Amino acid sequence: MLQIDHQLTPPALRPALENLFTLSAGKILALEKRWQAGSGAPVFTVRGQYTARGWTEWTQGFQYGASIIQFDATNETRFLELGRTATVRHMASHVSHVGVHDHGFNNISTYGHLLRLARAGRLGVGDWEKHFYELALKLSGAVQAARWTALGPDAGYIYSFNGPHSLFADTVRSLRALAVSHQLGHVLMGERDARICLLARLLQHAETTARFNVYFGAGRDHYDVRGRVAHESIFNLNDGGYRCPSSQQGYSPFSTWTRGQAWILCGYAEQLEFLSQLPEAALAPHGGRAAILARFREVAAATADFWLERTPTDGIPYWDTGAPGLADLPGHLDRPADPFNPHEPVDSSAAALAAQGLLRLGAWLRGTGETSAGERYFQAGLTVARSLLAAPYLATDPAHEGLLLHSVYHRPNGWDHIPDGSLVPCGESSMWGDYHLRELALLLLRLAQGQPAPVFFLTD
Repeated sequence: MLQIDHQLTPPALRPALENLFTLSAGKILALEKRWQAGSGAPVFTVRGQYTARGWTEWTQGFQYGASIIQFDATNETRFLELGRTATVRHMASHVSHVGVHDHGFNNISTYGHLLRLARAGRLGVGDWEKHFYELALKLSGAVQAARWTALGPDAGYIYSFNGPHSLFADTVRSLRALAVSHQLGHVLMGERDARICLLARLLQHAETTARFNVYFGAGRDHYDVRGRVAHESIFNLNDGGYRCPSSQQGYSPFSTWTRGQAWILCGYAEQLEFLSQLPEAALAPHGGRAAILARFREVAAATADFWLERTPTDGIPYWDTGAPGLADLPGHLDRPADPFNPHEPVDSSAAALAAQGLLRLGAWLRGTGETSAGERYFQAGLTVARSLLAAPYLATDPAHEGLLLHSVYHRPNGWDHIPDGSLVPCGESSMWGDYHLRELALLLLRLAQGQPAPVFFLTD
């Protein structure tokens, strides 16, 4: 299990954070120089160079959002211009993309960051540029919310790119798009001019995910372990009934794909922050503040506890808790993860997501008076972050285009590069792993500087 360092502080990580953003600058510029936009979005590296993978273009917002985060952390305007220009030039199709569940990935990471910085007065732009970002975010949230499978008059979910029968754990992070669109006063207009509340759809999707993708140790099936996550839930569209768990990128429906769990942990934690600042009047029609926050806290805490108990001591997980090769690694939870082992790969990108979720959940709990639980999660997040900011996970070789090493994309499909002399994937990076390491580092840098944590939603 994770060995939490209770003495670690954000200021203690500041030298490592500054080193990360120094490395990050070179990585961004090297990729920008080599990458051709017509090649599609970069997805993961092979022998240290980014390659595309034509599944969906879900990583393009991470590519350009990385530059905006780099500016946010360093105030180097060349990165702002790179991110801003690329967003205008390449991201419009993602705003109107009706075929994916990825709006929160692509559009909050670009238009969302730019609007946040513009509202903070850091871009030096006028109202019309702000309106441009606002319009993109309004539409993105509505388009995402329209990708809807109804399970009743007040229940349903945003369905995955597999089709209307499929609910992915990942999509919780796309609820950011609905949240910001709702904050901007937007609604989804349906048949006969029906005004569909985006906050309602956010909450309904989150509840459906909690009910069917997250386990709470209540005896739902033989593998019902509190905090376990199923990547996918399958529904019968004829009657709206739940049929079974499934997994696209995990080992099995009855084990936990750790990046899927990390999406849940991070997604519910940041939604706690968002929902907490809404007025009671906004939440009253949907069950009320107390009940909503209690449910989101239940999900976040369950997945956080599972992570702490079933992750190696350094907080870096293997790609799936039930991966068969783990049987050949006895005691793997009692020592740091080994990315070079011959049996199963680790997934550092899952750790980058989980670390942010642990930090945000911990800070939120401390703010509500749950000091002990909050400190435990917060310190766990710091501990995981420290592991990611150093060898063997931080890519210090300037010839390697990635920033976070030992990320895994799709182990069942065999898409990840296995280097010569190895038996499992290792040593490579992913666009989402690099992006979320930067997002985590920005959060920690602000805390180390004694400043408020950055959030995805709009603040005064």
